[in-house]
Amino acid sequence: MNCMTVGARAIELDKDGFLVDLSVWSHDVASALAAAEDIELTPEHWEVLELLRSFYDEFQLSPATRPLIKYTALKLGPDKGNSLHLNRLFKGTPAKLAAKLAGLPKPTNCL
Repeated sequence: MNCMTVGARAIELDKDGFLVDLSVWSHDVASALAAAEDIELTPEHWEVLELLRSFYDEFQLSPATRPLIKYTALKLGPDKGNSLHLNRLFKGTPAKLAAKLAGLPKPTNCL
């Protein structure tokens, strides 16, 4: 089990860097997770992270890449709901990395 400190709190992470307790997620936690991945979160990132959290609330799972792209296109339009845009934001692994930063479990089909 790994830990990350955010403010005065120790946050437990699994072996892949995902939150052990999904309820501890916050914008500060997301920013710390992003910093560990050498990403500075922009409004475009936050838009996708909030969308992912809504997807998880609705379906109780983290989407794989194709459903993520389709859901993003449905909610944010085709300019943002495409693989090029999401790959650019999340270093070529949008489903896995975006889920991690959104404080969600790793998508089941991600290695």
